[in-house]
Amino acid sequence: MRRVTRIALAGTATASLALALSACGGTSTSSSSSTDSKGDKGLAIAYDVGGKGDQSFNDAAYAGLKRAKAEFKYDTADVEPTDGETDADKTQRLVSLAKQGYNPVVGIGYAYGPAVKAAAAKYPDTTFGIVDDSTVTAKNVADLVFSEQEASYLAGVAAAKATKTNTVGFVGGVDVPLIHKFEAGFEQGVKDTKPGVKVLSQYLTQTAQEGGFSSPDKGKTAAEGQIEKKADVVYAAAGLSGQGVIEAASAKKVWAIGVDSDQYKQEALAKYKDSILTSATKDVAKAVYNVAKSVKDGKPESGIVRGDLKSGEVGLADSNPKFKSDTAIQDAVKAAQEKIISGEIKVKSS
Repeated sequence: MRRVTRIALAGTATASLALALSACGGTSTSSSSSTDSKGDKGLAIAYDVGGKGDQSFNDAAYAGLKRAKAEFKYDTADVEPTDGETDADKTQRLVSLAKQGYNPVVGIGYAYGPAVKAAAAKYPDTTFGIVDDSTVTAKNVADLVFSEQEASYLAGVAAAKATKTNTVGFVGGVDVPLIHKFEAGFEQGVKDTKPGVKVLSQYLTQTAQEGGFSSPDKGKTAAEGQIEKKADVVYAAAGLSGQGVIEAASAKKVWAIGVDSDQYKQEALAKYKDSILTSATKDVAKAVYNVAKSVKDGKPESGIVRGDLKSGEVGLADSNPKFKSDTAIQDAVKAAQEKIISGEIKVKSS
């Protein structure tokens, strides 16, 4: 299995093709009406829970598809998830895309693990990608993973420097190992920066099916509870649910820290942006784009492809002028970043 770092790849892929799915299925955008013909089609992505419009994880993947589409001028597809779907539903979605000739086909989120494994076995000549899962091992699968704990550590540094109450909060969407990485890095960053700061942590649900990544109301309620306990900076790693956290922070005039995408820049969150201190970002867009480019170049990525602080694929956004101009926060974040990259700071992942 060829293992490759993303930093060695730069490139492109896509255009949008509409897949008509049943009412219990998803929808997608399109630039072509062909449906079942084998051919030189390009990137297809299947969204995680929350779908397009989450202003976070899924929208980052869509940004990668749009970049590929603009450069490669080929048919692409992006397909929504469905409520209560099974692994079999996910597998059928990926198989349908591969059958139609899309290559690569990328599952956005660890929940696609079993589906990617099954579809990749059925279509060995198609490259599959999966974001946030490193367990699928096949010659035609790229496991697109990130060191989220490193960006979260920097978010913890920023939170510790920004808090005036010495209490900050963490809201995780679902109680799973992936989100534990966000929590662990954040708490370590807080404690290393200001040991006396209290970190309040809460997970919204035990499973994704219960809506932990797709329920802004749950995120809002959790954040309100933490703010009542004096948290004046709240970090959410909760997908679409994080919008509720940001809304609550804005209403209570405290800081929120976004995740995955630079949420300060998201149009749907514009009315709350002055309360978004920063966002712990991971470049899902680049990962999706790069796997598409690798296929286009005839050198498909496979194996574990990891983005981290050193490669620039995780980090801390500085779009908020108040964050960018705060020299105490900026100096602390820069110092921590240098120590993580050099190996002086080892960030915990659980």
